[in-house]
Amino acid sequence: MTDVYYTLDASGRAVHTVDGSRFLAEAVAVATQTAAEEAISAVRTREHKATHHCWAYRVGVAGDTFRYNDDGEPSGTAGPPILRRMNAQDLTNTLVVVTRYFGGTELGAGGLTRAYGTAAAAALERADRVERVVRTPVRVRYAYDDTAPAEQVLRHFDADVQDSEYTDVTTLTVGVRKSQVDTFAKAFWDALSGRGELSRMGQDEADVGG
Repeated sequence: MTDVYYTLDASGRAVHTVDGSRFLAEAVAVATQTAAEEAISAVRTREHKATHHCWAYRVGVAGDTFRYNDDGEPSGTAGPPILRRMNAQDLTNTLVVVTRYFGGTELGAGGLTRAYGTAAAAALERADRVERVVRTPVRVRYAYDDTAPAEQVLRHFDADVQDSEYTDVTTLTVGVRKSQVDTFAKAFWDALSGRGELSRMGQDEADVGG
């Protein structure tokens, strides 16, 4: 079970020129398919005089949802090489759009494949790649006398405190690495000799800051 994936922390842009044709590449982080489609539309609007807007994206923690489009270029010469550059860096939640301004010279299938791949790679090179940790929200509740052993468990598992409430007992919502939830729960119960409360909450979340 993996609890780490890689995406972009900042966008990257690059321009690649071949035989008069300009390939403007932009790599950006996107969290959903809807966000990716909106970003593609924004590029089309901004670069409305261009000949082609070819793109590829992957979304989801596992990167198992992906799409690409050749936008009128010969089949397989634009979208797939863009996607391959993304896959080579094991990136997800990422979109790359390569806009082409035709320069008057036909590049052929091989030339187009190299041009789109090179442009995409250059944009990704200029973007900031970041590691994200997938954490599961877990709520723990314990008495004041159990503070020391409880905090020791939290430190050991690098649990990220997301919410806290202090009354006659301490109630915390903490983010635990997805792969460590069961081990964390056992360590919590063992440290407190079965006292306190623990429950898994909601959906898994990714660290915003890596």
